[in-house]
Amino acid sequence: MSKTVKAMVAICLVAFTAACAAEEEVVYVEPDPIVSEPVSTKY
Repeated sequence: MSKTVKAMVAICLVAFTAACAAEEEVVYVEPDPIVSEPVSTKY
């Protein structure tokens, strides 16, 4: 491989590992529980 290809691969690997290392903690917010409407049988 040429030097430019090796340099590009090295830069991509460094960027990939930096992005994975800087991964922030994901916080999940629970939505309000869905309340079903009462069933009426007045028919």
